Amino acid sequence: MLTLNAVHKSRGAGSQRYSLVIPRLQLRGGEQLAVVGPSGCGKSTLLDLLALVLHRIRRTVRLHARDTPLDIAKLWRASQQGTLAELRSRYLGYVLQTGGLLGFLDVRGNIALSRKLLGLKDDASVTRLAGQLDIADQLDKKPADLSVGQRQRVSCARALAHGPRLLLADEPTAALDPLNAERVMHLLVAQAREHGVCCVVATHDEALARASGLQVRRISCRRDADGGVTATLGEAC
Repeated sequence: MLTLNAVHKSRGAGSQRYSLVIPRLQLRGGEQLAVVGPSGCGKSTLLDLLALVLHRIRRTVRLHARDTPLDIAKLWRASQQGTLAELRSRYLGYVLQTGGLLGFLDVRGNIALSRKLLGLKDDASVTRLAGQLDIADQLDKKPADLSVGQRQRVSCARALAHGPRLLLADEPTAALDPLNAERVMHLLVAQAREHGVCCVVATHDEALARASGLQVRRISCRRDADGGVTATLGEAC
């Protein structure tokens, strides 16, 4: 579905340089993957690459969302912002570390937002996801009236509501206590698996990722001769 081959993303120079190297990453439909590593190692940068929001990418990024594979790096070079935005809104779902809910909408409105932006009809998916994520009794509440764990579950439901092919989650359990973290992670992965969605979770909690049945790939860092840092995505372990 999405292939990254010999991708190199850098920012800064000299001792302030940071580079992320992805020798190869091939995501398939329904695959469940955790990218693990300490804070600052490049997990969020990798998710931004997968979310098609980073440009000036060396080598190949291909999205197999249509009959003909799309060269994402080529779309960036051609400034095809409209095409990239369409791909992101239709094929991707994103769970932010802090939830990213809109405070002026109730839970129902937050979950339905991705569908409304795409002009999709109400197919009861909002109610169904709310029930599956155990927030059906919260649909008429505003985010401020929810617990942190409930807000994260609403964020998970919103990311899945429009039927994406790729679900990205950036440290979705970092702000939660251990019991809620386990619950949210298991529910997120279970829903992605049930709907056949490819899921990539960035997390520092490798034990939780493995307990949730995710394949694990670590990002390792090294200090280079110029003082900069190079992070490299390893193979599955």
